[in-house]
Amino acid sequence: MSVYFTSDLHLGHAKIAEHRGYGTTEHHDTAIYGALCALPRGSQLWILGDISAGSRGAETYALAMLGAIANEGVELHLIAGNHDSCHPMHRDAHKHQRRFLDVFWTVQPFARRRIGAEPVLLSHFPYKGDHTPQDRATQYRLRDEGMWLLHGHTHAPDRLSGGRMGPDGRWWTGHRQIHVGWDAWQRPVHLDELDELIAGGAS
Repeated sequence: MSVYFTSDLHLGHAKIAEHRGYGTTEHHDTAIYGALCALPRGSQLWILGDISAGSRGAETYALAMLGAIANEGVELHLIAGNHDSCHPMHRDAHKHQRRFLDVFWTVQPFARRRIGAEPVLLSHFPYKGDHTPQDRATQYRLRDEGMWLLHGHTHAPDRLSGGRMGPDGRWWTGHRQIHVGWDAWQRPVHLDELDELIAGGAS
């Protein structure tokens, strides 16, 4: 099974479509839908939050689009983000989870996987960093205890978001974070690509 990761699709979100350089939300959503439709049948896709702008109508639209992807044989998993009504940060989140489970195999606020030789955490939020001057939703962020973290949320173009690669190609300083968001990759990221990044930076 091929495994992919992405985040921050923001389907139907006019402000994000404009931020990403699209003239209309339709063009934005068509580009994302096309990239997801290109995933091999039988593959697994982890979306690390923010499928839409978060309103009921926007979520219904995004879930319908993602449901079509699931019907084509892609196994979808959601790590909920701040724009997803099923995230525990929202009052009555439990009332919304059923709609998401009609499309996603699992819906969780965070998860743990292994990529190559490394245990890796999945969360919508990075350990540190935001697209605002202050880190928001800090009470819903995982604590940095040295594990690699795949995340979204920041809308930054940078794929390595918590430190930098040294001249020897090794990761150094800061936090072991990889931003898998659409703004950084413009497509789902294959597990092997992440394995290469982690293997190159693991101490």
